[in-house]
Amino acid sequence: MNGAEFRRRAKRYAKRANLKCWFVPSHGKGSHGRLYIGANFTTVKHGEIDTRLLNAMLEQLKVRKEDF
Repeated sequence: MNGAEFRRRAKRYAKRANLKCWFVPSHGKGSHGRLYIGANFTTVKHGEIDTRLLNAMLEQLKVRKEDF
């Protein structure tokens, strides 16, 4: 999964969970930006996201992997 796909899936998840979701590209360095779901946020990079990073990002957003 890459950063763009992660953002698309996060947006779909937020819609299902009735939460607000937005991405702020200026809150990061280079190709990184900050993704908010509700009151939680994580930093998303543009390139590939491996399994360990995906799990850490979902943990920061307080989203279960099964629900994502």
